[in-house]
Amino acid sequence: MRRFILETGMGNDLHGRDYTKAAGRAVEAALRRSTLPIFATLDIAHDDMDVRVTIGAQHPDRVDTAAIARLLPRGRASVTAGHGGLDITNPESGEVTVIVTAAIEAFLPEQAGWRLTSRGADDNA
Repeated sequence: MRRFILETGMGNDLHGRDYTKAAGRAVEAALRRSTLPIFATLDIAHDDMDVRVTIGAQHPDRVDTAAIARLLPRGRASVTAGHGGLDITNPESGEVTVIVTAAIEAFLPEQAGWRLTSRGADDNA
């Protein structure tokens, strides 16, 4: 499998201290900035794509990774949660705001005829 997309997002829960809600918002933020015309262009099935999501949260054990996987519209999804993000405490009220980050990586099997080149590389090489 070769990674062809890496997108990131940030989400928060301002009042409920809900890590899954914040993670879902982070994933949604990343998805809003992405489109994958490659599937229609090259006639590739969406089911051929592995989607790997990494969530960063101060309390990763409070993220429902199965619920986050259900948010992904395409591909075979896997979600893991690790330590990251931020918890910010309001010094006046003691209320905690949860901030979570998400990285979404998409992978496809090697495609015949594809050739990746670095910017400025000579196509005749």
